[in-house]
Amino acid sequence: MARTVVVGGGGSGIGRACAARFAERGDDVWIVGRREESLQKTLETFPKIKHYIAADLSTVEGAVKVRDGISDRSVDVVVCSAGGTAAAVHGDLEKIAAEWHNDLNQNLMTTVLLVEALRQKLTSPGARVVGIGSIGAQLGSGYGGSYGSAKAALHGWLYWIAAELGPLGITANLVTPGFIPETEFFGTRMNADFYNVRVNRTLMGRAGTLEDVSECVGFLASPEAGYITGQIVGINGGTVFGR
Repeated sequence: MARTVVVGGGGSGIGRACAARFAERGDDVWIVGRREESLQKTLETFPKIKHYIAADLSTVEGAVKVRDGISDRSVDVVVCSAGGTAAAVHGDLEKIAAEWHNDLNQNLMTTVLLVEALRQKLTSPGARVVGIGSIGAQLGSGYGGSYGSAKAALHGWLYWIAAELGPLGITANLVTPGFIPETEFFGTRMNADFYNVRVNRTLMGRAGTLEDVSECVGFLASPEAGYITGQIVGINGGTVFGR
């Protein structure tokens, strides 16, 4: 039976890979993102994905738009993959404040508001919530520190939401990818030295792939993962050990 799957940040990178995986397995997938052009292109590239909602999940208005767009459907899986960073090192306090607020909105509030907007629609028992964090929360991100801090805030949120949803038979977990160069995240920073430094940090001697992440997300969203909740699952090739 097809499940209803909502993927925040589904128009690119990890979110798009997760959405495509669920759709290929017959689920009814809704992707959400700010850039309507990217969402439309995703549907053209992956025709088994049937629905999109253009909305800014860092805002209440955007989260309400998703809730209303889903209408009276029950939601079986929520994947929270929206995120990014514009952080840089500045001496100007106003710029620092703006970048920290931006990164907190992009990486924390997009997850919090999406889950809260859909909370009453989650299938009970059986729904799955999967957030996408980052290795930056454990290593401490470079630049201004705001990205890693925002992703680290998801750890506390994950423990809380798992405790909230557990009695309803709903699981919540957080996946924390390491170096996944196929995403848009690294932009112009990507070069041979940047790539090699990060690969050399792993125990596996290779970069991670979108499939590495999407398959883990798919498992955590499966019936077989019904007794796994409140966990932070690293997909980083051993760059950071579990703890």
